[in-house]
Amino acid sequence: MVSVVILGAGNVATHLFKAFKESDNISVIQWFNRSIDSIKQYKNEVTTTDDLSMLKDADVYILAVSDDAIASLSKQLSLKDKLVVHTSGSVNVYDLDKKHKRGVFYPLQTFSKGAKMNFANVPICIETINKSDYHILKELALSIGSPLKKVNSDQRRVLHLAAVFVNNFTNQLYRVGHEITESQGAEFDLLKPLILETAKKIQDISPYMAQTGPAKRNDIKTIKKHLKTLESNHHKDIYKLLTSSIQQTHGRKKL
Repeated sequence: MVSVVILGAGNVATHLFKAFKESDNISVIQWFNRSIDSIKQYKNEVTTTDDLSMLKDADVYILAVSDDAIASLSKQLSLKDKLVVHTSGSVNVYDLDKKHKRGVFYPLQTFSKGAKMNFANVPICIETINKSDYHILKELALSIGSPLKKVNSDQRRVLHLAAVFVNNFTNQLYRVGHEITESQGAEFDLLKPLILETAKKIQDISPYMAQTGPAKRNDIKTIKKHLKTLESNHHKDIYKLLTSSIQQTHGRKKL
């Protein structure tokens, strides 16, 4: 059984705690956070602390904290030769203090604290400096049912960047779509089957091949009509930028 101490109380930390607790192969022996109030609701399930000097001995210490806090927190740990890993997509493994055995346990997924998460749909990107430590993180991932991949810091950095495009930016486009439909009293829910079909399509074909729409067809008349319909200059700027990007990708004459 792998013993784990979690440090941090954000979305990733909370979901990892819940997943680890359901596994017969993982023992979460302690949960640290600077603000004990953030994790007090779990005090009957796990030992909690806000004192770094009181950390228990464990196989793995998981720093599920903000990117800016990873390096400083790892330096503050009095642990030596212990496996300390972070969960960030953009922080280099070498940013962890060198007194530790260093690694990364990066769940490539979007996390919201109130949403239930099935870790079978959460790829875990693993990196370790020492090869022997890889097997511990591999066991953690497999124990919560996650697919896993050995990924170095450069690969993880570009995966995180790409994730911003396909998740964060896409979600913002959903919000823009919601604003547009609301402006005329149309139902945004009617677009949900289209959203699902778009995501489903790229499981089988490349995003390049899946592209459709007026920009791909170079349907200038429709593009101009859309721009005239949009009331917000902000929405018009987004429409023009993405239309231009699609036209450039598919060799169409720009508007």
